[in-house]
Amino acid sequence: MFEIKNEKNFNKTIRMPENLIKRLETLATKKDISFNKLVVQCCEYALSELKED
Repeated sequence: MFEIKNEKNFNKTIRMPENLIKRLETLATKKDISFNKLVVQCCEYALSELKED
């Protein structure tokens, strides 16, 4: 069944190394996706693959 999701978004300031930001910006441009969406997807993937001890 089709369900419309209205997820809330919040602002959070984070600091990253300049070279990481440049790599993410380049990839986001190549894939025609916003920097923010790319970072969210990267974080979600990393957390889903995290091995629990």
